[in-house]
Amino acid sequence: MTDTPDPEILVARLLERDALASLLGVELIEAELGRCVLRMTVRPEHLNGYGGGHGGILFSLADIAFAMASNSRGHIAVGINASISYFVGTKEGDVLYARAVELNRSRRLGSYRIDVERADGTLVAAFTGTVHITEKPVA
Repeated sequence: MTDTPDPEILVARLLERDALASLLGVELIEAELGRCVLRMTVRPEHLNGYGGGHGGILFSLADIAFAMASNSRGHIAVGINASISYFVGTKEGDVLYARAVELNRSRRLGSYRIDVERADGTLVAAFTGTVHITEKPVA
């Protein structure tokens, strides 16, 4: 599609409209076709009952990166499957990066992997997801 906006502009617009991303403090670092890097810092309201980073924030950060990468080509893509594996815990103050990459994309389906890492490069979690790609343009 030749009139597709620049992926970074498109993803920035989508992220700006994402209320959960705003609530979590997610920031866009970079975006390309089928790829995205987001950042967030673990805050006190992100902690679980044991005082560690809640698994839900890790899933949400990865899911937001999944959405941004899969929609970066200009057609609305909606998740139909997602899973995550957690490897190490996080704590308040940890800076996290979600790095999403497109593994495969056809006319109707796309597969993505999102690695969530601490700023020191430690792999915290790995998320995989599949989207259904519609013919509707991202507004």
